[in-house]
Amino acid sequence: MISSLISHPAFPLAIGSLFIFLFKEKANLISIGSILISLFILLFITNNVDYVYKSSLASINYFSYSKLAYLFCLVFLIMGLIGKLFSIYRDSYKEKAMVLMYISSAIFVLFSGDFLTLYVFWEIMAIASTMVIWSSNSDKSLSAGNRYLIMHLLGGLILLLGIIGLYIDTNNLQIRLLNLDTWYNWMILIGFLLNAGAPPFSQWIPDAYPEGSYSSTVFLSAYTTKTSVFILIVTFAGSHVLMLIGIYMIMYGIIYALLENDIRRILSYSIVNQVGFMIVGIGIGTELSINGTAAHAFSHIIYKGLLLMSAGSVIYMINKRKCTDVGGLYKTMPLTAICGIIGALAISAFPLTSGFISKSMIVDASIHEGMQLVWLMLLVGSAGVFLHAGIKFPWFVFFHRDKKIITTDPPIYMKYAMIAASAICIIIGVWPQLLYGLLPYPVDFIPYTGNHVVSQLHLLFFSALAFFISLKYLERTLTLTLDVDWLYRGKIKYIKLLIKYLFGMINKTENIFSFIGLRNKFTILEDYLLRQTTISTMLILILIIFTVSLVMNIS
Repeated sequence: MISSLISHPAFPLAIGSLFIFLFKEKANLISIGSILISLFILLFITNNVDYVYKSSLASINYFSYSKLAYLFCLVFLIMGLIGKLFSIYRDSYKEKAMVLMYISSAIFVLFSGDFLTLYVFWEIMAIASTMVIWSSNSDKSLSAGNRYLIMHLLGGLILLLGIIGLYIDTNNLQIRLLNLDTWYNWMILIGFLLNAGAPPFSQWIPDAYPEGSYSSTVFLSAYTTKTSVFILIVTFAGSHVLMLIGIYMIMYGIIYALLENDIRRILSYSIVNQVGFMIVGIGIGTELSINGTAAHAFSHIIYKGLLLMSAGSVIYMINKRKCTDVGGLYKTMPLTAICGIIGALAISAFPLTSGFISKSMIVDASIHEGMQLVWLMLLVGSAGVFLHAGIKFPWFVFFHRDKKIITTDPPIYMKYAMIAASAICIIIGVWPQLLYGLLPYPVDFIPYTGNHVVSQLHLLFFSALAFFISLKYLERTLTLTLDVDWLYRGKIKYIKLLIKYLFGMINKTENIFSFIGLRNKFTILEDYLLRQTTISTMLILILIIFTVSLVMNIS
């Protein structure tokens, strides 16, 4: 078992996380070294095998290889390496350690062969990511982290109930395709969807992610929701209810991003929107749509990380994060602006970028299955993406109304990270076979046809036209947009008071009953002792009782 663990690509990350606490001053070196070792293990050592730990109590399949897990693990490690390069100047060894543990737990989930292993690392992932948010060391990050943790523990509890039900009914915890014909499969689906940012709790993403540090949001955007996408592919591909959920997420992300003023909240709403495309692809359930979902997850992790690095660079250099506070930064931060624009083009599925060669697979899969309404909603969603992330983010941050802010591009390693992510977006867009060769099913899809390119350019052109016509209505002010979290945000203190009151009542009740019981015992003992004929007998009995009590406490 130890040798198989050492050959697990998640293992060096977990060990590296512990080493950072021991050698704090070497946090950057340990972080990058751990990821490089994990990449080496994945590329040259990891085999198409299953590892199972067997005991008299249980059989645990803690490693199960698949092409899909390999693909997700590869992009997790690539983004981890780029993100670690970007976060070199972040002075928090705790954040660096927890990020490694976060990535490690996500990779353990990818290669889990049974629901028990998955659940353990699912919860570790939730706790590690919460600590990444808390590492920002602000009041807002503490509150957001608390809400984030409560939400994910709730999802974990729902998932656990579903897993218990599955085991009781089938006596089989092997991860496999599940049908929505039992209550416990629905519970498992809900647990997974909550981590993916599905309704009605989509708001935890824009609530929590922007409150991380300038660098931690890059990692937060990459792992939790995409791990959920991976496990939904494995367990619920072809469940048509996911198409409805995905379409809701697409529209939700567009509307709230257009209303938002905070640049990182805009990009966080965009995560919900993009994961919606993936969930629609899972719901369609064909080989083309699953390939499209996997490819889009790969592309999204890179270009969303790029966009958040661009936003993080602005925050790092000028400590401003609202659209109304920035503008005209292309003059003073030209490289950051160029990289941000490349990320914006990629998320908008502009030809010759990674987003184009992945999203078009999902859109085509819907029309191939005769789902015209789904196809139409995906087109509308694609136009909306260009409005809020493709144009709004770079326009208001880098061009609109020059605020005459004096600054420069960020330090060298942060620039290297953005350049690397930009290069990946373009390379995959120009040579899509580099990504298609890694997908779980054989690919005969051709993205660069005249129809695909022309129709996408038309869509983007008219979206841009609509944006600039409506520009005065899209300028944001310091407003607050209400969401479902209004029902519990700020009300947690009342829940805490209620819990404190209930526990107080329980303790008082216990104390009363304990006191009554203890008093009755002493009364009985006192009556017995007083009935003894001699003082010596009383002393002997007292001594015996004291000795017995002493021996019991020592043992």
